[in-house]
Amino acid sequence: MSTSSDMTESEPEDTRTLKQKVLHELREWAVTLLIFIPAFYMFSFLIYEQRVIPSESMVPNLQVGDRVAVNKFAYGYSRYSLPWGAWRLIPQGEGRVLGGKPDRGDVAVFMHPHTDRVMIKRIIGLPGDRVQMVNEQLYLNGEPIDREFVRSVTYRPHDFRGTIGDKSWLSHQWQQGPSQIRSLDNTPVFDVPEGHYLFIGDNRDNSEDGRSVTGHCPVGDDGVIDEAGCELAPGVSAERASVGFVPAENLIGRADTVLLSTYSCARADADPCMKKRLWRGL
Repeated sequence: MSTSSDMTESEPEDTRTLKQKVLHELREWAVTLLIFIPAFYMFSFLIYEQRVIPSESMVPNLQVGDRVAVNKFAYGYSRYSLPWGAWRLIPQGEGRVLGGKPDRGDVAVFMHPHTDRVMIKRIIGLPGDRVQMVNEQLYLNGEPIDREFVRSVTYRPHDFRGTIGDKSWLSHQWQQGPSQIRSLDNTPVFDVPEGHYLFIGDNRDNSEDGRSVTGHCPVGDDGVIDEAGCELAPGVSAERASVGFVPAENLIGRADTVLLSTYSCARADADPCMKKRLWRGL
């Protein structure tokens, strides 16, 4: 009389050698990577990519170590939209594909016009805007932007909340007297050319941005800079030049969200640093 165990078929024995098993696993991994890498690359090219904040130019809204999600489809695509430096393989061109228009006040990621550095700052000047700093106050098209004093803090004497349209943000600025005026607190008039943008960092006294003339064409006799694409002045290297006017082609995307951060706010005393820094919208 047969038992149930006699009636059950035994599983086939794996007779593969160790070498065959290793080769099989390597093939499985290779297939997985061949699927995953192109999918991840297309996601980073078309939809979102992550950028890490390397400097303090956007404090207090962005801290060193913040991981930011960059919206790639907000402004359309150019060769600089390609991640991982692949844009170097594409010839320089003009314009964008499916190009959207940035808004004043957007925090945007872009390629430095004079070097291969990726930057992140706030868009203040759109094409046709006239931008100027006068005694620390930002003027847009001849009018000072709305600015509300928020408070004094220990590691930055003053926080101000700037507002353009429906965009509002905090900026840091040192308190100072007339004898302490810095070069970026009083500037020429920047008449933003067509197809270009003017960027300024939120950390006004610790940001080398579009207010500095080192990356711009020479100032005209009327005190206005209204051209882009000039050669840098003698003695100014590309590495030390400011961003000047940024061409639309150099836009990479709009920074939408702080995904996470390695920055510790334990010793900071500024809003929004003490608040949520995980999945926080900008």
